[in-house]
Amino acid sequence: MSLPFHLNPTLADLPVYQPGRPIEEVARELGMPASSFIKVASNENPLGPSPKALAAMEKVLKNLNLYPDGNAFYVKQKLADKVGVEPTNLVLGNGSNEIIEFIGHALMRPGVDVIVSQYCFAIYPIITKLFGANLVTVPAKNHGHDLNAMLRAITPQTRVIFVANPNNPTGTMSSREDIVHFINTVPPHVLMVMDEAYVEFLADPVDLVPLIRSGVKPNLILMRTFSKIFGLAGLRVGYGIAVPELITALEKIRQPFNINSLAQAAALAALEDDEHLQKTRANNFNGLHYFENEFRRLKLEYVPSAANFILVKVGNGARVFNELQKVGVIARPTGGYQLPEWIRISVGTPAENQRCLQSLEQILQKN
Repeated sequence: MSLPFHLNPTLADLPVYQPGRPIEEVARELGMPASSFIKVASNENPLGPSPKALAAMEKVLKNLNLYPDGNAFYVKQKLADKVGVEPTNLVLGNGSNEIIEFIGHALMRPGVDVIVSQYCFAIYPIITKLFGANLVTVPAKNHGHDLNAMLRAITPQTRVIFVANPNNPTGTMSSREDIVHFINTVPPHVLMVMDEAYVEFLADPVDLVPLIRSGVKPNLILMRTFSKIFGLAGLRVGYGIAVPELITALEKIRQPFNINSLAQAAALAALEDDEHLQKTRANNFNGLHYFENEFRRLKLEYVPSAANFILVKVGNGARVFNELQKVGVIARPTGGYQLPEWIRISVGTPAENQRCLQSLEQILQKN
């Protein structure tokens, strides 16, 4: 049936983001109990949310008839203290995906160039095309960002350049020297969007916050999230860090009440739960080393990861993904990222990691 009105023409060839499949959906499809599955597909925290966050959410349940704080005052105050900025340096989003959309509203339009790296996070191209801007994709270098090539791609029409460090889906990380050179070289008419969704997993990350605190780089925004190390992916809380003038512009775009009451309570509590963060970091460190050692044993090519997942070459990625589902393991195929021979595996608990690896080994041995 055709619609009796015309849709925005940008929708005609707009790609649709395919998230990691939820356990319930796969269980229904295969006729298996949901309890028999493990999910290592979406870079979620296998230890669950912070216990302090769970307790905090219980306290606000009785007030869900009331609208949340539309400016998330206390979350911004606590975040500002943790990050070392002022609340006016922060904008909150329904996940960091919404921050990307804010940037689209503010800076993208037909005739504008947006630069991304090959194998970049899928939302960058989707938002670029949604706003009718021109997507410039720079070939990757060793599965990661070729920052020098991205600098050479900048033109007078360039308005936004996205860099994720560590990168999703490859787990690659640019060196401190390369990041500093990149930040100092991008011209002021280009907004540098540094996606730091996985920054908390790094032992010694490049600290770009002082450049924003001092106002030296008004064309820089950092994006972070509560979805990964904080274990609050189901609540969707992300944030951007930038100079107040840019934050003010993004706040004009932000919908009121975009951060719900449960999310605000959980985020506040999670920021205080250092024990949970340390346990998550330790689990992730051990899990990455486990997979790397096992992949070397199996003589499988993999991309060394600085995040909470790892990319491994398995031949026919879609087939292996489907075979893993049949034995109750949900990984992530990466054909949509132009990596059809690979799958991405999120670090789970030790038991989940072992089950995933054993299932993968058995499937590959059948070939």
